[in-house]
Amino acid sequence: MKPIIPLYTYKRSMPVSKVYPAQMESQSQGRLRIRCTTVGLAPIANATVTLTVPNDPSKVLERLTTDASGLTQEVELSAPPIDYSLAPNEPQPYSLYDVLVSAPNYEDALFNGIQILPDVVAEQNTILNPAAVEPAGAEQIFDIGPHTLYGIYPPKIPEDEIKPTAESGEIVLSRVVIPEYVVVHDGAPTEAAQNYYVRFRDYIKNVASSEIYATWPESTIYANILAILSFTLNRVYTEWYRNQGYNFTITSSTAFDHKWIRGRNIYTNIGVLVDNIFVNYLSRPNVKQPILTQYCDGVRTICPNWLSQWGSKSLGDQGYTAIQILRNYYGNTIYINTAPEVSGVPKSWPGANLTIGSSGANVRMIQEQLNRIADVYTVIPKIAVDGAYGPKTSAAVKAFQQIFSLPATGIVDIGTWYRISGIYVAVTRIAEL
Repeated sequence: MKPIIPLYTYKRSMPVSKVYPAQMESQSQGRLRIRCTTVGLAPIANATVTLTVPNDPSKVLERLTTDASGLTQEVELSAPPIDYSLAPNEPQPYSLYDVLVSAPNYEDALFNGIQILPDVVAEQNTILNPAAVEPAGAEQIFDIGPHTLYGIYPPKIPEDEIKPTAESGEIVLSRVVIPEYVVVHDGAPTEAAQNYYVRFRDYIKNVASSEIYATWPESTIYANILAILSFTLNRVYTEWYRNQGYNFTITSSTAFDHKWIRGRNIYTNIGVLVDNIFVNYLSRPNVKQPILTQYCDGVRTICPNWLSQWGSKSLGDQGYTAIQILRNYYGNTIYINTAPEVSGVPKSWPGANLTIGSSGANVRMIQEQLNRIADVYTVIPKIAVDGAYGPKTSAAVKAFQQIFSLPATGIVDIGTWYRISGIYVAVTRIAEL
């Protein structure tokens, strides 16, 4: 494969950290919601959220309070025109805001540089540590770096898309399994940097929100998420870094892997897609391992035979489906596969939606899980555990979906199934500690 070729470097008249909402030529609107929980994902009510302009905490734009589910209301915020995120080389396509989250008996959390795009909802997930961990008033500080399509990051070092056993060491897994967590090394492999345990779906949402714009066509977002999923699962399946003596799954370096930005906001449309397709990856005939689907932006860096992010956006505009976009870059033999097992949940997806009229053991399990979740998310109504999916079960599902930024259909589809399972496991674990 030919090496990727850096074409040029962006030049800006103003650093990213100095682009203020008031300096935009014209205004669009984006939306922001803050979610505040404990490490075990139990909601923190009555947390105070202070929203300010970058680097000036005295300029308070909003002061919000979290509800019983740990959520603030959505607020509208100024953002650049949407056209800025729909073509390369435009001015910065997102506005920046800072958020301070405080709650009694918890350590504060400060987020510098939350990125607001027009016409989409950004969600800032905040996990607060008990104040006993640090002196009262101490802060967790998250400095959110620029988006990869706007900031300056090193280009990807080419690798073979299929890892020979002799090259990567013994492949530990006999089949593809979706992990509960990945261990992210926040730097290049040989760089001294912190490792972070990140829930797999949260990792994919973070990377997708860092690598592409949430304003793009849905088929383009879908295709890019599949490429991110497959690349990540190749690292998991082949134990790529552990077979080289490292103690992590993947890095945050764009030269080696994807850009993961600790503490960054995610976009709810990206989050919903990830929840629905996170068990999928890309395969080729007669190849067990997920394909290492490399990609580049396609403007500053040219990468033959890899997905071009800006090129995929153009194809989405033309009406291409996700698989058509992927085959345009990776060839016609690429296809979407599904992992047979998801780690860290009581039971994998049964393969059919649960809705009014459904019955049986799967309905009973969902009812039990929702009731356990309702112990801490009290706006979810308790329901009878009878294995019959009636209007009350549908209402409880809908309440869960509204809290966790899923389409409020009252139907347990694959995304809702795994979100219920994941939250159930999290709140059950924290209760057992």
